[in-house]
Amino acid sequence: MGRAAEMIGATPGFLRAIGEARLIAPLRSEGGHRRYSRYQLRIAARARELVDGGTPIEAACRIVILEDQLEEALRLNEELRKAGAEAGESPGPRPEGRARAGGHN
Repeated sequence: MGRAAEMIGATPGFLRAIGEARLIAPLRSEGGHRRYSRYQLRIAARARELVDGGTPIEAACRIVILEDQLEEALRLNEELRKAGAEAGESPGPRPEGRARAGGHN
């Protein structure tokens, strides 16, 4: 845990806190040590950025979850557009970018 925290510029306590908030759930080694994936470290680093900017940890975790869900939805939409275009269907309008909270771009 200490090495993972060091890699993202956080403390082990921060990693424990986002684990308790269910943002990440590291695997455990046979010796009981937490093992973080690169994806989990990327998510944790994003949460740390938000917390460093003054966002409460619970809100930061929710924001990171929503950002991740949005990224996945956009990826799936693009895959469906490509599959539809290959099948000869009209691809429909393309979004110009990500919408921000409050509906402003």
